[in-house]
Amino acid sequence: MSGSGRLARALAAIDAANAEDPRRVPVAGGERPKELVQAERVGQWLARLRPEASEALRLAARAHHLRRWEIPRDRYPAGRRGYHRWRLALQEHHAAWVGRILAAEGYEAGEVARVQDLVRKRGLGSDPEVQALEDALCLVFLETELAALAARLEPTRLVEVLRRTLAKMSPRAVGEARALALPADAREWLRRAAAE
Repeated sequence: MSGSGRLARALAAIDAANAEDPRRVPVAGGERPKELVQAERVGQWLARLRPEASEALRLAARAHHLRRWEIPRDRYPAGRRGYHRWRLALQEHHAAWVGRILAAEGYEAGEVARVQDLVRKRGLGSDPEVQALEDALCLVFLETELAALAARLEPTRLVEVLRRTLAKMSPRAVGEARALALPADAREWLRRAAAE
């Protein structure tokens, strides 16, 4: 079985699952499924940050929010504790889905487990591949959600969220964040967070 053919089939299956997202986002004058677009953007950032990315990392980048809409945030209590419970449930959900897809495409148990560990962000702070995935995720978050977040949060809370986001990123990714084409107010919030 060709490794590149297997990878292409697995990526296509992940994309097909994410294409079922009923939520739509505007893209180039049209609308597309939100998680499909997000996965593509994370993959693009990963290719830029780490062009030599392993097959497992490329798969995890596309599967990081696999079928996320199936576990909405409002199923969990408000507040930080509820948010963390929701995030853990999501990680297990994404890992289970990608595991089924990869097994169906002939990936071995160890290969599946590696992708699942990446999706769960196991080893953040010590595993360079997990860091690369986190960097790509944070950059997509800043590109696509910062403006809306700034409209929802009061300034002190917004700066705290941005400070925590930047703290999870590598120095290279922070440099990329500073160079993002963001609205002036979003750039200013990012600058304030980086200065703290």
